[in-house]
This record gives sequence, structure tokens and C-alpha cells, in this order.
Amino acid sequence: MRRNPVVAHVIDSITRHPLVWGVAWSLVFGAALLVAVSLDWHGLIDWLLIGLLVLPSTFATVLVLAATPRSHFEEMSSVFSHFFVRYLALVFGLAAWGLSVVVGAAISQSIQLAAEQREDEIIGIGLDLMLVVVPVVAAVLWAAFVLRCAWFLVRVRGWAEVPKGDRVPASLFEARPAVRRIVIGLAHPALFAATGLVVALAGPPAAGTLEITF
Repeated sequence: MRRNPVVAHVIDSITRHPLVWGVAWSLVFGAALLVAVSLDWHGLIDWLLIGLLVLPSTFATVLVLAATPRSHFEEMSSVFSHFFVRYLALVFGLAAWGLSVVVGAAISQSIQLAAEQREDEIIGIGLDLMLVVVPVVAAVLWAAFVLRCAWFLVRVRGWAEVPKGDRVPASLFEARPAVRRIVIGLAHPALFAATGLVVALAGPPAAGTLEITF
């Protein structure tokens, strides 16, 4: 079956210049995100655009770092899993601590508020505070995670758009060299860091659209 020449040309262009296409993708959805924020569209649209903006570079980075074996770095089964687990643990610990503070504040104020029958108000205020504080701190941790992974990308594949020599295991798409070239090209440390930091900056305001009412 003969491929459409336009499609074939696009695929060939992506294979030869994956970073250029990755940057163009991110700029298009970044501009769409700015429009959505300026026009005050629904928060779910913001999250959808954020996800689409970071999708190529993040997916490629996950593939590259998850395929990186322990022999490349000391005491790591893979770079991605090592730092991602740490990130989730820190976020979970922060959320657990925040919840304990909320519950403690609710208990300490319950006696004074019992006469006015406003016990739920304290919990609501505390949870609203968590909706502000937790996303901000999680975004800071995410930014640190992104920069750390970007640093390892530099060590694994360097700064070139399509590196001639890299430390990515040969088993990654060994039978499909064009796909391997695209994945390694999209897993560029600068592109991943830039799009990842966009999430860190846009995430807390997007999370702020959530509300808890009683």
C-alpha cells in the first residue's frame, strides 16, 4: 500500500528533526493555553492543554529514562522510577501532614464553635487552605523532579538534537531505528525542562479552580 506523499514527507521530517517538531508542538499548545487562561475557559480545558503541551517530551523522557539500567547509575533500577517514587512520596507526605494540621485545627476549635454549630466551617477553611498550599508545594517538588531528570538526560543523551553517540540502551526500539531516533530526539533535556516547568507554573492556578463546599 502506497503512503500519501504528504504524510510520508511529514513523517520523514519528524524523523530528521524531532526536536523542532517537539518545540513547535509545545508552542502551539502553549499559545492555546494562554488563550484559554485569558478567556477564563473551564479549568478542565486548561488541564487538557497542559497535558497535550507536555505529552511528547514527557512520554519520550519516560521511555528513555525508564530504559536506563542500573549499570548507568549507582544503586538505581532506573533513573525515572527512582526520582518519580521519591516525588510521589514527598507529595503524599505533604498531603498527610496538611491533613493532620487541618484535623488538629478542627479539634482545637470545635469546643468554641460548637455553641454556634459551625464545626464544618473550620474543616472547610482548612481544606480550602490545603487546596492552595499543597498544589504550590507539589509544583515546587515537581520542578525539582523535572530538573533532576533533565540533568540525567544530559548524561544519557547529551544536548544534540539527534546525538550520534548516546548511552541509551540499544534495546530501546532496536528493531525500529526511526522510532528510536524520534524518541531520543524528543527526550531533549531543554525541551523536557521547559515543558515540565510550565506544568509547575500553570498547575497551582489550574488547581485553584477547584472548590470544596459543604
